Amino acid sequence: MLQKRILVCPLDWGLGHAARCIPIIRLLLKKNAEVIIAGEGASLELLKREFPQLQFILFKGYNISYPDKGSMAVKMMFSIRKIIVGILREHRVLKQIIDQHKIDIVISDNRYGLWNKSVKSIFITHQLMIKTPFAEKALHNIILYFVKRYDECWIPDAEGSINLSGDLSHKYSITEHTFFIGVLSRFDAAIETLAYNYDLLAIISGPEPQRSIFEKIVIEQLQRVQLKALVVCGKPQLNQRKEIIDGITIISHLDSDEMRKAILQSKIIIARSGYSTIMDLAVLGKKALFVPTPGQTEQEYLAERFMQNKLAFTQTQSIFDLQEALIKTDRYNGLETIENKNLLEKKIGSLFN
Repeated sequence: MLQKRILVCPLDWGLGHAARCIPIIRLLLKKNAEVIIAGEGASLELLKREFPQLQFILFKGYNISYPDKGSMAVKMMFSIRKIIVGILREHRVLKQIIDQHKIDIVISDNRYGLWNKSVKSIFITHQLMIKTPFAEKALHNIILYFVKRYDECWIPDAEGSINLSGDLSHKYSITEHTFFIGVLSRFDAAIETLAYNYDLLAIISGPEPQRSIFEKIVIEQLQRVQLKALVVCGKPQLNQRKEIIDGITIISHLDSDEMRKAILQSKIIIARSGYSTIMDLAVLGKKALFVPTPGQTEQEYLAERFMQNKLAFTQTQSIFDLQEALIKTDRYNGLETIENKNLLEKKIGSLFN
């Protein structure tokens, strides 16, 4: 059997899209595929740290920034022209990459322009609809227009009523070429019990400027309480560790094995309610306190959904009070693992048949 050459390219908005590509890349390597990773920014740096032996290509994204305030969904509506121009540009660049590197398969995580008729192309998303105060159905149709250009669409979630993404991938009917591949996490499920080393682990993530704003708020709040805490800043391009006061350790980044251990050794996890973070915490069965990125309707919806289901407490960033939140978090059950049934392994295997 000829070795498959596979291009994996995640969206660069935060680290989540890159992080959930890690188990896919691992399975591809087990199949003896030659994997090439394309992207930019911190997400590309994350994958370089996880797979230093692989080849990497700088592949610019859409260059859409998060607002300091206001709705990201509204900003997206007004940025549609810029996004479409970016999609068309990356579609042209992809052809050059395919020709230069002799690519057989393209796996795109939420980059809409990475299909090509000369290769098999796969689109990964948990968001077939975008939560907006208006034009939700119209945006869904725009998404479907691009998704249908791919040979397959993979949704990292369970298909049934017990799922993590809710309306984002279950509200509307799916196309015949769309498949649920189970919860997708870079972590193996927790089968061991580790002693608690931290009262709280804060995972700081997401695009700027909100990532830095969240980091500042969390550290200020931690200084008001007597807790042993670890703050992971979501900066894989750096390698820094410092302790600002007794009991609080700040580190720029942890690799997957180190992050898994830190999560299992922490009583409570404070984090954005990004979907990849939710999948990681569900696989490990952890109790979480969510602070959604302001104006990010997807995260606000997911955080509210888990609070209504009594799984995780949430507070908005504008009124965040750590002491109060920790008291209320104790009343919630924590996230739960959903059985995967080896769906991802089966879909990866189908690429080689």
